[in-house]
Amino acid sequence: MTVAPGVAAMPRGQALLRGNRFDRRRLVLWGLTAPLVLGLVVFAVYPFIYLVFLSFSKSNLGTLFQDWVGWANYGDAVGDPKFTASLLRSTMFALVTTAVTLVLGMAVALLLDTAVRGRHLLRTLMLLPLLTPPVTVAVMWQLLLMPKGGWVNSFLMDLSLLSQPVSFLGSPVFAFPAISLADVWQWTPFVAIMIFAALQTLPEDIFEAAQLDGASRTQSFFYVTLPMLLPALFTIAVLKLVIAFKVFDLVFVLTAGGPGQRTTVSSFHIYRVAIQQFNVGLAAAQTLVFAVLVGLVTLPFTTAHDWALKKFH
Repeated sequence: MTVAPGVAAMPRGQALLRGNRFDRRRLVLWGLTAPLVLGLVVFAVYPFIYLVFLSFSKSNLGTLFQDWVGWANYGDAVGDPKFTASLLRSTMFALVTTAVTLVLGMAVALLLDTAVRGRHLLRTLMLLPLLTPPVTVAVMWQLLLMPKGGWVNSFLMDLSLLSQPVSFLGSPVFAFPAISLADVWQWTPFVAIMIFAALQTLPEDIFEAAQLDGASRTQSFFYVTLPMLLPALFTIAVLKLVIAFKVFDLVFVLTAGGPGQRTTVSSFHIYRVAIQQFNVGLAAAQTLVFAVLVGLVTLPFTTAHDWALKKFH
C-alpha cells in the first residue's frame, strides 16, 4: 500500500475496527428507520396505490375490481353536479373557517402573551376543545342550537333579536354558518396556542429597538410582529386548511348534509357514494380528485411560507 509522504499508515487492525464500527452504526440507523419506513409503506403508500387501482375499476362493497373502466369514473366524478358543488362547499368552508380561526387565534395569542397572571391556567383551559372528541363537540352544538330549549335561541330571544325560535340546523340560510361556527370554536384554541408558541421565539431586541425608535404598539405589531410571524402563520394556515377539508363528524351529526345539499361537503358526499350507494370505484376517483383540489388550495400558502421565510428571516 502506497502512503503519502508525512502521513502515517493506519494499522490494518485499526482500519478493520473502524470499518466494523461504521457498519454497526449504519446497521443501527437502518434498524431505527425501518419501523418508520414500514409504517409509511403499510399505512400510506399501499393504501394510495390501492385507491388508484380502485378508481380505474368498477367496484362495489360486495365485489371489488369487477372490471377495468379506465377514466370513466373520473369522467363521472367531474360530470356529477352534486360532487362539483360539494367541492365548492368544502373549499368555501375551509377558507372561511381558516381565516376566522387565524384572526381569533391571533387575538387570543396576543392576549396570552401580554397576560401576567393566569397564563398557564388559560392555556390549560384552551386545550379542552382539542381534547373533546369531534362527535361530542357536534352533539354539544346540536343541543345549543335546538329550536326549543337551545341556549342560542333563548339568549337571542332574551335580547329581543328573535321573535320566535329558529331551527338553525334546519335552515338553508343558517345551517352552513352553524357548522362553521362549531368548527371555529373547536380549532381556535389550537391556532392560538400555535401562534402563542411562535410569539415566544421572536427576539426581544428587535422590539426594544422599535420602542427606542418611538414605535407604538400598533406599529410594532404591523411592522415587526406580523412580518416575523408570517412563516408560522402560513404553516398554521396549511394545517388548518387540511383539517377543515377533512370535516365529516360535524356534518354527519349536525345536519347529515342537509337541508337538501346545503351542507354536503366533499368528504360527506364521498361517504354517501361509497357506503350508501356502494359505488366504491366512483368514490375512489372522487377521493383522488378531492385530494388534488386540497393540494391546489394549499399550494399558494406553502409558496407564501417559503417567500416569507426568505424575506423576513
